[in-house]
Amino acid sequence: LSVFPTFGLSVFRSFGLPDFRSFGLPVFRSSRLPIPSYLCGTNLLELEKIRVGIVNYLNTLPLLKGIEQDPVREQILLSGEYPSRLAQALLNNELDMGLVPVAILPSLPGAQLVGDYGIACEGPVASVCLFADCPLEQVTTILLDYQSRSSVALLRILVEKHWKLKVNFVETTTDCSELITGTTAGLIIGDRCLHFRKKARHIFDLGAAWKDFTGLPFVFAAWVSNKQLPESFVRDFNRANEAGVQQAAAIAAGIDFPDYSLEEYFTKNIQYRITPEMRKGLALFLHFLAEQHEK
Repeated sequence: LSVFPTFGLSVFRSFGLPDFRSFGLPVFRSSRLPIPSYLCGTNLLELEKIRVGIVNYLNTLPLLKGIEQDPVREQILLSGEYPSRLAQALLNNELDMGLVPVAILPSLPGAQLVGDYGIACEGPVASVCLFADCPLEQVTTILLDYQSRSSVALLRILVEKHWKLKVNFVETTTDCSELITGTTAGLIIGDRCLHFRKKARHIFDLGAAWKDFTGLPFVFAAWVSNKQLPESFVRDFNRANEAGVQQAAAIAAGIDFPDYSLEEYFTKNIQYRITPEMRKGLALFLHFLAEQHEK
């Protein structure tokens, strides 16, 4: 018997999403947590700061630039990792907030969506793709990228509901690009995906596939906290994000990246501000995610 935990109403309300109880899910009630042992010996000045994690991919550079240039930087302790590790750190209360895959939301006690920014797309995203040597209908095995929960969950939904494929999924713990051959396809995300695009015979963009399937945009990651944060901090942090996104084209122009146009990536593929349509897409994704866990 598997139990699919859900999260507080604040998560849905903060993104303007439909009440999750309409999906037939139980209400999560959080409990008090003990003081974590890792705080022992920590400097008191550091305790006053908010521990923030950000994905160390190219697509977060505009957000990071805005944070680094804003006085809000003095309020946080910033660290970088790949998405699934950030999600686990947030679950372990090693972070207060992180730019994490949205698939973490159902399992994070006290989850709060922070601000209006994240990593989303309204069509092709370019950096979350299924690669294959053969046409899609001939794929028999799919290797799953280890770096993101949301991308893997999205792929499983598309395989079942959109492409209607019968395949074997294989978890990986390292880069799997060299194993993509014959009828074995592989999901690759992030900067590695941009690098691999020139080598692939067949590219299936998950952002484009989701849009074809649902008619909606997709949210891959959002700023999520595991506790209520001060309103003043949320306001300042949101302002910093906005300022960084406004510099996206200039940031792209200053980076030498021969594998893909970063100007197109930062200004067309990636959408940083979460729109009402994206909120609808997120609600639908979480609904499909709940269905997966009920099986």
